[in-house]
Amino acid sequence: MSREKPRKRPRRLGDTLDALMQSVAPQTPLAGVQGVWAEVVGEAVAGVTEVMSEQEGVVTVRCESSVWANELQMMGPRLLARLSAELGDEAPVSLRFVT
Repeated sequence: MSREKPRKRPRRLGDTLDALMQSVAPQTPLAGVQGVWAEVVGEAVAGVTEVMSEQEGVVTVRCESSVWANELQMMGPRLLARLSAELGDEAPVSLRFVT
């Protein structure tokens, strides 16, 4: 008489893909910001921006227009605080918005 192993419950595909993405994502400050950007700024802002680069703690974000770049520059301190809450010591020290 053979014993059957209990079957594992199926996992949601989204959860599996999220775990895979986290396991293969580079562990850099830039990747950290890119990973939380949409959550920090919201979907509307994330749709018109792209986190492009990081150098010495300064993250450069490309914006769809100069109006967005100016608006986000004014929101910079709040965005940095949110990034710090999400990333801790890996958070950038400054944000630079370009078109």
